[in-house]
Amino acid sequence: MNIVAVIPARKGSKGIPNKNIRLLNGKPMIAYSINNALNSRYITDIIVSSDSKEIKSITNCLGVEFKDRKEELCADDITLDKVIYDAVIDKSYDIVITLQPTSPTLQVETLDKAIKYFIDNELDTLISAVNSPRLSWIHKDGKIQPTYSKRLNRQYLPGEYREAGAFVISKYNVINENTRIGKNVEIFEISKEEAIDIDDYSDLMYAEYILQRKTVAIYVNGNQKRGMGHIYRSLDLADEFYCKLDIYYNRNQTSRQMFGDTTHNLISVNNEEEIIDYVKKEQYKIFINDVLETSMKYMDKLRSASPDIKIINFEDEGEGVYKADLVINALYQNCKYHNMKVGERYYIAPKLFLFYSPISIKKEVETVFISFGGADPQNYTQRLLDIITKKKYQTRKFIVAVGRAYQNVDEIMKYNKYFNIKVFYDVDNMPELMSQCDIAITSRGRTGYELALLGIPTISMSQNQREERHGFVSMEHGFNYLGLAPSDTIIESNLNLYLDMNSNDRKEMQKKLLSNDLKSGRKRVMSLINNL
Repeated sequence: MNIVAVIPARKGSKGIPNKNIRLLNGKPMIAYSINNALNSRYITDIIVSSDSKEIKSITNCLGVEFKDRKEELCADDITLDKVIYDAVIDKSYDIVITLQPTSPTLQVETLDKAIKYFIDNELDTLISAVNSPRLSWIHKDGKIQPTYSKRLNRQYLPGEYREAGAFVISKYNVINENTRIGKNVEIFEISKEEAIDIDDYSDLMYAEYILQRKTVAIYVNGNQKRGMGHIYRSLDLADEFYCKLDIYYNRNQTSRQMFGDTTHNLISVNNEEEIIDYVKKEQYKIFINDVLETSMKYMDKLRSASPDIKIINFEDEGEGVYKADLVINALYQNCKYHNMKVGERYYIAPKLFLFYSPISIKKEVETVFISFGGADPQNYTQRLLDIITKKKYQTRKFIVAVGRAYQNVDEIMKYNKYFNIKVFYDVDNMPELMSQCDIAITSRGRTGYELALLGIPTISMSQNQREERHGFVSMEHGFNYLGLAPSDTIIESNLNLYLDMNSNDRKEMQKKLLSNDLKSGRKRVMSLINNL
């Protein structure tokens, strides 16, 4: 079967000068349609019809036939039907495909599916279209009238297909100077991204973005022992990319409920080998590990699975750090490797915290915030509750927050029976809750950074030996750090110290806490990733 692709590419373009030869992601725009035709499993011949010497040169370089378009076929009022007819009139084909050079985001796989559909269904014409249901209006009988009968949310509206212009597939015998449309006509739906037709500069910018966009995936785990900070950070980071990420987690270490109600693509795996198989299939350009430790063996396999991949590891203490393109650890202060960025400058603040102002320091401490992250493996929460239920603390208010990975939630929630204690589980708006408090008690992880953002004087303690190495939550930055597993006596005495602390001393602590630029970490991290 002889199938020809005709690519009409006129020289003149008033809206965007030199449109068809503009560089998009390093290639002339017309090269995308030519390459689609060259890479198609069905197309046997390619003809580029143009009056441009530059396009002729590009065509020759790519090894396809060039048709010098007659001057009378280059006017603004000339239809494509005449141009296509002129290109094929002296030849014999079974199928003629019009491929627009202004549709650079069309994928060859989509084109081949359309050609197969055309052949299998014995059509006369198949037109690319995009489904774009909208509440639209038309001018009819001298009035502006709605095209819909009932106002509905977009997802409930009936399909409304708009011709995309990417391709028109026609039987050779239906083509003449006035039409490429036969009697048996259908449309072939393509995605919105593939339906781009470059008509103005905004189209040009959108196409450039699509062509440059990188596929991204994250591998993350979180549980009672490991903590929840890794998952929280990964979800925040995922929202910084202009695509819907694939997020992998090991089902033997992490449960689905740890991710809350996110709509990112969550994929559970049994082991790292399954991740490697997915990477081979998807060919990610950016892959992020947030799993505390990676091995050299895993990292080597990851890179081999997708040769162009860029690998970013967060808080990695394994030997795999040597193999990463970038390692980020906001918790540590000392940089060990050339590919590592450390310190609070690279902390990724949760989105909601960016909209809240620091608390006002009151004359007296009225309310205390208590939270030890999403898991609290040391069960500091229970120890604090045993302390604050003493009669001498009845004049103070306590807000206690526990996360998704906390054990014995039902038992902890029973403390809500105390009039001065409120216990919250899996808080949606943490900065709102924190902002109600005057001082805080927490561990040495992510929550400490959040409290610093709000300028809340804070007592902290480590959950494990790893947290002991977290340098930011320290006296230097305005925290009162008690070490790992301090006794109840030490915890209570420091709580009393903060409850009785005058406002001037608390203001000095707040000044230290707020001296750290924690809000710009998102931009710094994304800049590093995007520039790999």
